Amino acid sequence: MRVWTRASLTLLASAIVVATLATHAQTPASSQRKWTPPRTAWGDPDLQGIWNYATMTPLERPRELADKDVLTQEEAAAYERQIFERQDATTSNTAGPDWWERERLTNRRTSLIVDPPNGRIPPLTPEAQKRATALAQSRRERGPADSLEDLGLSLSVRCVQWSTAGPPMLPVMYNNNVQFVQTRHYVAILNEMIHDARIVPMDGRPHGKIRQWMGDSRGRWEGSTLVVDTVNFSEKTSFRGSDDYLHLVERFTRTGPDTIEYQFTVEDQTIWPRSWTAAFPMRATEGPIYEYACHEGNARSVGGILSGARTLENSPTR
Repeated sequence: MRVWTRASLTLLASAIVVATLATHAQTPASSQRKWTPPRTAWGDPDLQGIWNYATMTPLERPRELADKDVLTQEEAAAYERQIFERQDATTSNTAGPDWWERERLTNRRTSLIVDPPNGRIPPLTPEAQKRATALAQSRRERGPADSLEDLGLSLSVRCVQWSTAGPPMLPVMYNNNVQFVQTRHYVAILNEMIHDARIVPMDGRPHGKIRQWMGDSRGRWEGSTLVVDTVNFSEKTSFRGSDDYLHLVERFTRTGPDTIEYQFTVEDQTIWPRSWTAAFPMRATEGPIYEYACHEGNARSVGGILSGARTLENSPTR
């Protein structure tokens, strides 16, 4: 039987301390302490700043990928290369290839939609499908620029509202920045695209009765998550075929010093038989946000579009 002397006990204790310190030094900082979201001076979670939500991941999963929600590294690299090549060869109505925000897939995901599991928007109800077919037929018969009213169907052409600016917000080829400004009783959400701003009351008041382009929003805190509930969208606003019964719930959660997780759930039982949800991160970025100078009404561009359409109609080569 071994007899421990005072000297040997002291040596053993020293060895334990050294081993403990060495183990602690090798432990990642993230496991040593949990990150605590910052707070405003009055105690609410602080989301203030400018955030970018650009991503290559599409809203819906491509049909050819079926139930594959995440790509392998090799598949993701090939997919991204294909998209970059397509962007380099694409010119939109307003911008050339140099306007694209060159982002990659988010965590190699194949869709921003996380529910349903197939990563796709649920099919339209029979009645909604009938209305969509009738509208498409009417547009084909009239042409996209037969009159000012036809152009008015596209709010982005008139610089009234850009659907990707939200709510809900969706990544697009450029202008994927958003800024949050908070007070005790309101949260302001300024979107770079067409410089739209939402003022979200946080004082528990009920929804109003007036229908608006961006709906009527009310906010609340659920722990560290900002929940924004929006109803009363204008009948002239349509998100992915929705109508004025659209109900939208957005969630903004600060998940790290430079990241906000954005999630939104869409519900409109007159259009889809079930709700659907999308989620993607926002990353802190340097400001400022510059004005997107798209003049409401877009009079000169609209005049040019209508004039060009009449010229083509009267062209002898047509």
